Amino acid sequence: MMMIDMSPLWISLKTAGLATAITFFAGLAIARGMLQYKGRLKGLLDGILTLPMVLPPTVIGFFLLLLLGRNGPIGKLLLRLGTNIIFSWSATVITATIVALPLMYKTARGAFEQIDPNLLNAARTLGSSEWKIFWRIQVPLAWPGIAAGTILAFTRALGEFGATLMLAGNIPGKTQTIPLAIYFAAQGGNMSKAMIWVVLVSVLSFSVILTMNLWLDKQQKYYRG
Repeated sequence: MMMIDMSPLWISLKTAGLATAITFFAGLAIARGMLQYKGRLKGLLDGILTLPMVLPPTVIGFFLLLLLGRNGPIGKLLLRLGTNIIFSWSATVITATIVALPLMYKTARGAFEQIDPNLLNAARTLGSSEWKIFWRIQVPLAWPGIAAGTILAFTRALGEFGATLMLAGNIPGKTQTIPLAIYFAAQGGNMSKAMIWVVLVSVLSFSVILTMNLWLDKQQKYYRG
């Protein structure tokens, strides 16, 4: 019976979980800021925030290497502080966060834009602060879209490969996620091992998306009465 090291599963779940938590709050904050921003650079900023969603993962990994590598501006600063991001578990979280953030941002922003501005103005006339309006009105009304963005961000972080390989490497028990385990098992000719990981990550991703769909259907039926 073939024994499989399950560390890629735990590393993937930890990485995707933390990356999703970061993208959740960062995505909401950025979406809110972009809604309020009316400057001429809005299109440019939106393009920059969305860019990781369309760039090849290896390009993202290359840019991160330039920033976080030993000769990069952030990398040099971290080395002075006695810290190195390259080939560490933190690198897997950073790459997963970068590639997942656009999904959370775009979905949350789209959900916020569907809210009737009259509801927000009514709350302002009643003396509610912007912070209270955001968390008590905007977030609850946009919650189905926010939840969908969160699930999409999680599944994207779970499946990240190219940028992770470039920045974190393939270190078993440390940075080897499920996509990396699949790739190197297939490269080594161990197709049965690769197939096990393929089935596992496919079932996991499908289960998450199915749960989201069932929950959204339930929410829609609830609001329709």
